[in-house]
Amino acid sequence: MREFEKNIRKVEPYVPGEQPQKKVIKLNTNENPYPPAPGVLAAMKKLEGHVDSLRLYPDPTSDTLVSALADFYHVGKDQVFVGVGSDDVLSMCFLTFFNSEKPVFFPDITYSFYKVWADLYRIPYECKKVDENFHIIKEDYYPENGGVIFPNPNAPTSIYEDLEFVEDIIRHNQDVIVIVDEAYIDFAGESALSLLDKYDNLIITQTFSKARSMAGMRIGYAIASPLLIKYLNDAKYSFNSYTMNKTSLVYGAEAVKDKEYFAETTRKIVETRDWAEEEFKKLGFVFPKPSANFIFVSHPEYDAKELFEAMKAKGIYVRFWGSERIEQYLRVTIGTREEMEALFAFLREYMM
Repeated sequence: MREFEKNIRKVEPYVPGEQPQKKVIKLNTNENPYPPAPGVLAAMKKLEGHVDSLRLYPDPTSDTLVSALADFYHVGKDQVFVGVGSDDVLSMCFLTFFNSEKPVFFPDITYSFYKVWADLYRIPYECKKVDENFHIIKEDYYPENGGVIFPNPNAPTSIYEDLEFVEDIIRHNQDVIVIVDEAYIDFAGESALSLLDKYDNLIITQTFSKARSMAGMRIGYAIASPLLIKYLNDAKYSFNSYTMNKTSLVYGAEAVKDKEYFAETTRKIVETRDWAEEEFKKLGFVFPKPSANFIFVSHPEYDAKELFEAMKAKGIYVRFWGSERIEQYLRVTIGTREEMEALFAFLREYMM
């Protein structure tokens, strides 16, 4: 090792899903199969006539987008924080709030970026094992800790826990920050947003990458008490004052305004997911009850890696990890009905 390497911060990075640059059936990264709201396209055309504005810095307060989100969720603007995807928002939360010498708690099977941020910021952590059915064990989060974070629904399992379950974890952790990562909540049940007035240590994070069809724009947000949002903004302005570009701010605000389109595309994905559940069952797959825009499947007679490779060879991309406890599982994003029919046509032929 060269001398300067001794002082380099080394981490094991998050590995994102493949982004093939050819036409495939892409069911591996939980994107929305439908385009963004029509208002986004109209905003794009309007912005073309004001391209000169791009030479100027964007609004550091992100007021256009923050205001739209505050109106949508009926909260104050001082309760909303936005960032470059929920990854940016969550990373800023780790940096800002998890500074105790006590370990942060999160599940062992969950969004793998949590470990990366903890390692990057030198935050101690403990992974609490989910049970044999992949459910979080809420009692594991009762001991003293330096903070708690978990997704609801969880990833990659797609399991949603009800509001009473979520509140139980928060109620047992009122001296630390509790983050509920709701990237997939729009496909599931009730959000924990209703608990914000009751618990001032709660942070809810969500994203535009899933239900709002804007993964390419990288927009995420947190909703919390004004005090916690102030702390997040203080950290942000000490790190990068201009996190959101002008196009993201304008397009994001338009996406939030179109409530009917949002509801319709979400409904279509849930309907396709419900149909896909039955198709997977007919083929002998097993999986936890899905509550996100993906299904976490395994087959008792087929090796997951072999199945993954066979699908990929036919231009059908799903997500495979081969990690401990989930080495025989594949995560399948819900695509359009046509894309899912193509997937099942392949599986029926492969399993003949």
